[in-house]
Amino acid sequence: MMVRPRWIAALLLALAIAGAFAALGQWQLARAISSGEVIERTTETVQPLKDTVSPDGPPAKVAEGQMIETIGSFVAGDEQIISGRHNGGESGFWVVSHFVTDEGASIAVARGWTADADQAAAVRERLATQMSILSLQPLTGRFLSSEAPALPDEDADPYTMTTVSTAALINLWANWSDQSVYQGYIVDTVAPDGLTVIDSPEPEVEVPLNWLNIFYALEWVVFAGFAVFLWYRLVRDAWERETEVAAAAAAEDAAGTPDEAAGPAAGTDRSHANAP
Repeated sequence: MMVRPRWIAALLLALAIAGAFAALGQWQLARAISSGEVIERTTETVQPLKDTVSPDGPPAKVAEGQMIETIGSFVAGDEQIISGRHNGGESGFWVVSHFVTDEGASIAVARGWTADADQAAAVRERLATQMSILSLQPLTGRFLSSEAPALPDEDADPYTMTTVSTAALINLWANWSDQSVYQGYIVDTVAPDGLTVIDSPEPEVEVPLNWLNIFYALEWVVFAGFAVFLWYRLVRDAWERETEVAAAAAAEDAAGTPDEAAGPAAGTDRSHANAP
């Protein structure tokens, strides 16, 4: 049945359709991969802060984790302690300061880490007495986006801060009043005495995939297989129909043969019955 010209032509058509579906699936898969390509960027090349991100707005995605440099002054007295910060797998505290760039925009700076809460408080008090606002100094570090505010644990001090949130910090900065502010913070590459440099590794580059395109690609593969299966099913149905017709014809022939054979025999019996 399968080698008949009619079904060979149907097979070629089914293969052509399956090939078209497979090509569409390959195209969808290529789209899924291409849409997930990550643009390579050198986060470890230090760039000016003002060229990387702008204040008073959400930072661009490419700015996340970028090493930057700027010039400005620390505002003494605006230091805050951020608890629950890990450094080398150990939990501890950050001391975060208020930094004003030479262009007048504010940004939070994570100065350093310590595992001891008393040590963090002592460093904060010492930094609060330094009148660094009067002198400009360079600052180099890694820019990170602002974190969302978070409530402390129920059994903790209600004023405890656990995230570096720009929205929360500006409410604690003494002389800040609607000045330009960066929606992020800088992890300093150096630490003041009494603190350890914060571990801030290069951000990992992940390649996202478009799962919707992958799903479409799998659908086209299923359609391609169904085209060949449909041809097979049509051939099988045709073969079954021919088999049934042949079986029915054979049954009719088998049923007609005894009647023909019984006819003369019955005639012979009647002739004997009528004989004198």
